[in-house]
This record gives sequence, C-alpha cells and structure tokens, in this order.
Amino acid sequence: MLNFRSTTFIKSAREKNERPKKELLEIVFVGRSNVGKSSLINALCDNKSLCYTSSKPGHTRLLNYFEIKDTIFLVDAPGYGYSKAGGRNDELFAHMMEDYFTDNKYLTLIIFLMDSRRKVRDEEIELLKLFEEENLPCVIVFTKADKLNQSEKAEAIKEVNKLTLNRNLDVLFASINNNKSIEELKNYISYHI
Repeated sequence: MLNFRSTTFIKSAREKNERPKKELLEIVFVGRSNVGKSSLINALCDNKSLCYTSSKPGHTRLLNYFEIKDTIFLVDAPGYGYSKAGGRNDELFAHMMEDYFTDNKYLTLIIFLMDSRRKVRDEEIELLKLFEEENLPCVIVFTKADKLNQSEKAEAIKEVNKLTLNRNLDVLFASINNNKSIEELKNYISYHI
C-alpha cells in the first residue's frame, strides 16, 4: 500500500503545464465547494495541517499538488458551485478543469467527491458525463457518510448509476470520523495506481 504519511505539499498551479517537473502519475480530487476535499486528503495522509481547510467554501482556487514520496501526486482541485464567489469563478473553474482533463497523460484516477447528505446536482451530472465521454477513470466517493444507514447507501449508489450512460462506477463512502472508511479509500487508491 502507498505510504500516505509520506505526503508533502509541492506546489500550486493555475493549469496543468505548471505541474511539478517529476514524471509521476496523478490522482485528482474533484467536488463541490465544502464537500470536504481538503479534510479528506488530510485524513488519508494522517496530517491535519497538510491541506488548508476553511469553514468558508470556495477557498481553494488553484490545483494543489501533494507528493506521496517518489510515487504519485495527489491533486486537490478547486471546488465549484459556490455562488457567493460569483459566476466568474465558475468560468475560471470550468476553464481550469477542462484544461486539466484534456490530454493529461499523468491522470490515473479521478476521485469525485459528493456530499452524501445532498441530492446529486446539475454540475455533478455534467462532470460525470464529461468523465464518461472522455473515458476518464473515476470513482465516486460520498463524503460525510458516517450517518448513513445501508438502505441510504444503496439508494445513493442507485441514483449515481442512473446518471451514467454506459458504465457503472465504483462507489465508496467515506467520513473523516470513520477510520475504516479512510482505510478502504487508501486501499482502493493503492490498488488502482
């Protein structure tokens, strides 16, 4: 398994051609503002101060690269859908992420985070369709899932599978308050690189 504790912050970038020079594969974390991307990366790496977390959504505005020592980059992408930041930020996000996903030879896995307490939204559906059309490797991770029972988890999986046209995506449930779910995500990532 990957040594997640060896993860260090490398740099922030506006676009993929500003990525770190090392020729390592990348796993990108994508999701709405306030879905818990930074908190989840911190939990995976067992380092509460690795990624900056904020109570105000929309704080991450750049691609933040973290290296698991000489193995792989974890990329924390900006959140989307935070309306107080204004439409301009959503346009910048769309441009940045379109650039990131297009012809990215380093991209090995998209970890698409969704809030388990909310219905799937239009922006999430659009991204799922993009990932499918481009045949990009993707796993859905429902965050803040410690309060869900088995039938609620089954319903979430069913809803996501209705949205994908030609493939059923893997679905995981994670909570920073549940070590077992964090270990399951670590194992999933380690297996799929």
